[in-house]
Amino acid sequence: MLNLLPSRLWTCEGIERRAFLKLGTLTGLGLSLPTWFAAKQAQARQGRPTTDVNCILIWTLGGTSHHDTFDPKPNAPASIRGEFSVIDTAVPGVKFTELLPRMARELKRYALLRSWNPKNGSHGVADQYCLSGHPVNPSLTYPCYGAVVSQQKGFKTRVPPHIQLGNFVDRTFNGGTAGYLGLEHNPFEIQSDPNVGTFSVRDITPPAGIDMGRLARRRRMLHTLDSLQRSLDAQPAAFAALDQHYQAALNLITAPETKRAFEIDKENPRLRDSYGRTRFGQSCLLARRLIESGARFVTVSDGGWDTHQNNFNALKKNLVPHIDQAVPQLLIDLEERGLLATTLVVWMTDFGRTPKINSASGRDHWASAGFAILAGAGIPGGAVLGRTDEEGGRPTHNEYFTEDIAATIYTKLGIPLDLITYTPDGRPIRLNEGRIIREWVSV
Repeated sequence: MLNLLPSRLWTCEGIERRAFLKLGTLTGLGLSLPTWFAAKQAQARQGRPTTDVNCILIWTLGGTSHHDTFDPKPNAPASIRGEFSVIDTAVPGVKFTELLPRMARELKRYALLRSWNPKNGSHGVADQYCLSGHPVNPSLTYPCYGAVVSQQKGFKTRVPPHIQLGNFVDRTFNGGTAGYLGLEHNPFEIQSDPNVGTFSVRDITPPAGIDMGRLARRRRMLHTLDSLQRSLDAQPAAFAALDQHYQAALNLITAPETKRAFEIDKENPRLRDSYGRTRFGQSCLLARRLIESGARFVTVSDGGWDTHQNNFNALKKNLVPHIDQAVPQLLIDLEERGLLATTLVVWMTDFGRTPKINSASGRDHWASAGFAILAGAGIPGGAVLGRTDEEGGRPTHNEYFTEDIAATIYTKLGIPLDLITYTPDGRPIRLNEGRIIREWVSV
């Protein structure tokens, strides 16, 4: 957790009374928000005006097999084809494996890239590369998409602009973080499971024993002591600035839109059932609620996709069913609420998996072929782009790279690719070096 309190808290006699009340007010809620708000205000926004398109990014950590989902090879030998048969989709001539009946039926709601070349076959590296659009640099952490959106667009409401659901992002190389843009643009992480009946959000939901009435009393006491302190302090402007950020933090906690966004139990039970009563399914529903409430970029993370062994049983019984249920429902729900036109939905994973099945009935890391899915914000539904060879080992048509997916994401979000951001020591960094997927994006 980020450091909550400013350095001016301790004297030779111990913690100041004013700081103690702030600890009672905010640290009792597990919050690091005041310094977060302070740092955010200190950052000057750059770049041209942008369109107000939001994003939900689905990240399946581990490397989802393209052979066993969206790019099957039914005519290949069994050692490559695997155990699953194929089914028709809503687009004539396009087939998926039998694991994806709902994704197959709803193909006209999203676009599929079958010719993604990850140029990467390593965990951790993938999380940094795929979520930022920049290859790993050992001396510099590039910011993820959500951090750039946070820095460029800021708050729409009092809901944090950049949120991550689940902790299934590998941080070995600081993947999914703000990098040189600063900690204030890191995702607001929600690690609790929205599928459990006791779902609550650390940093938003007060713990047992601290209700909103008690919070309000502490707030009044803090104001009284602040008034006394200011009369003796030589830097009233500094105290005013500090209080502004504590006020912003308290506003976030008490904001009606924040409270409503996380009250997933208020959703119609039939709608919750349609997403699937799983952690992933309810996270997708929560992501829609957060976008509706003012978040700009929400990452839904899901783990367990590193199927070196028992690949087929794991995919069939544990991994694919909740994806096949929740992702189409998310697109349907967004469309029915009039949000799909202004919400880009992206599904990415680490890399593809080997054409040949290994001796443990698994597939290993594969660095030169995989898939990506995009929907909403004007992405053409039913567009299936690219091809791989007869073994699914390399793209043969319309090859695109991670930088290109990043360029497409940023273009849809209205952020210019030639935007220059700066490291803390003043080094200029161009946002993106990729090319837009022009078959899907008119520019």
